[in-house]
Amino acid sequence: MTFCGAGTAARRAGTHSGTLFRIPILLLLALSAHASTYYLTLTGIGGETDYTQRFKMWAEDIVTSLKRAGGDVTVTTLQVPTRDQVRARFAELARQVKPNDTLVLTLIGHGTYDGQDYKFNLQGPDITATELAALLDRIPAQRQLVVNTTECSGGSIEHLRRPMRIVIAATRAGTERNATVFARYWAEALREPAADTDKNESVSALEAFRYAQQKTTDFFDTQKRLATEHSVIEDTGKGAGERNATPENGEGKLAASFSVVRLGANAAAARDPAKRPMLVRKEQLEQAIDKLKFEKAAMPAAEYKRQLTQLLLELAKTQEAIDQ
Repeated sequence: MTFCGAGTAARRAGTHSGTLFRIPILLLLALSAHASTYYLTLTGIGGETDYTQRFKMWAEDIVTSLKRAGGDVTVTTLQVPTRDQVRARFAELARQVKPNDTLVLTLIGHGTYDGQDYKFNLQGPDITATELAALLDRIPAQRQLVVNTTECSGGSIEHLRRPMRIVIAATRAGTERNATVFARYWAEALREPAADTDKNESVSALEAFRYAQQKTTDFFDTQKRLATEHSVIEDTGKGAGERNATPENGEGKLAASFSVVRLGANAAAARDPAKRPMLVRKEQLEQAIDKLKFEKAAMPAAEYKRQLTQLLLELAKTQEAIDQ
């Protein structure tokens, strides 16, 4: 994207939403230096040929977008794995991942809920949300995103939620038991420029959630069918998931500043070793703006303006350096 200076930055930043920026910029950038992102996508058993093909197609769509986005990433897909294979991959991640790194886990397939615990359907014995949570807890990455696209996925939230972990579920409860279409639109969000609502050439977890949620709603409306899935997001570490993430209910703060995939010029810069450090700096500044905007109402106006101006000027300088 062409970035013309602080005035353009100010106009674009007006679309951001996030939590209050409290960490000094240089410290924030230092903490993010040399960080990597690990993506793990699991597809479960389809049970029927149609579902098997859909799950495989959606997973491949996601992986293509992630690999195209560039940067220091490790992308792994396990197609219809066994529980032992899932455990083995998590053990590898526990050894490889560092605290400054980011982990994104996506579940595509079928799920069940017995009123107590959620299960993701695998080849052989299924894996419960309780065990998935334990495996995730062993990964040192402080920033984690779990996208559970299956039916009954709302039943996994109470087990998966943690501070600094975003949990997105295709259903608001374990009792929504019909097969879902949310995964189709989540995959679409990671390659569709329309999902990038703030036009910063990066799709955040909150942007992708809102895009997939709206597309899912449109699907049922177009088909003139009663909606059987209602996606929710939880990123406070203590909630049950919300349909609408707002400053009032506290949901969406972390997700707004969690970049899932890069698009366009950002993806190109991520593939250029010379520009990648400046891109990381740009993304961290944008995350700071996201956080600042989210709690604007709780700040003195003068202090908000001071911090926003500082961030926008730094962002303008950084974008200029990238564009050279």
